[in-house]
Amino acid sequence: MTWSTLLLFAPACFALNLAFGPNNLLSLTYGLRDGVRTAVLASSGRLAAFAIMIALTALGVGAVLAASEMAFTILKWVGAAYLVWLGIKILKVGGALTPTGEAAPRRPLKALLLQEFWTASGNPKAILIFTAFFPQFIEPGSYWASFATMGVVFLALEVVAVFFYAQLGWRLNVLSRNRPVFGWLNRISGATMIGFGIALLLTRRPA
Repeated sequence: MTWSTLLLFAPACFALNLAFGPNNLLSLTYGLRDGVRTAVLASSGRLAAFAIMIALTALGVGAVLAASEMAFTILKWVGAAYLVWLGIKILKVGGALTPTGEAAPRRPLKALLLQEFWTASGNPKAILIFTAFFPQFIEPGSYWASFATMGVVFLALEVVAVFFYAQLGWRLNVLSRNRPVFGWLNRISGATMIGFGIALLLTRRPA
């Protein structure tokens, strides 16, 4: 992959990484509740899911899934149901957002990792990114090298996006250390996650 192609790919890719979606909302939530370090560590779950998707796409499996009406619909409904369930869970009393210092139980890191993993895996739009966006930058004669380079760049920029949202969440934590404000942030976070689930249901597979 030439430097000129990489310089075109990286900014466009970073825009996708920074787009506000379910996983970045989780980073914001974890940063607000547990701190930047926990949010970044938890993101390993989504990175693993994306790495698997990139590998499958490179092998051609991703393209098959993206082209299959039934596979896309099933994945869409499962992903949407999970996001709505996650949003309802956040909205519950004693949910995800509680002020630092309160006597509230914290979920183990493994649970947060799995939450990130399944949130990323259940979103068919991620598969569409890898099957529709990546091929535009593949150079003839260097398919595997191009895909590997783009995969590494995508995952590295995803870490930067995670850190950005986690840091933003932690800043909100510092500015909002009273129960009423956290209550509103809790409602906004849960409602937004439910909104992502509903939006996912409206997603159509490209013709």
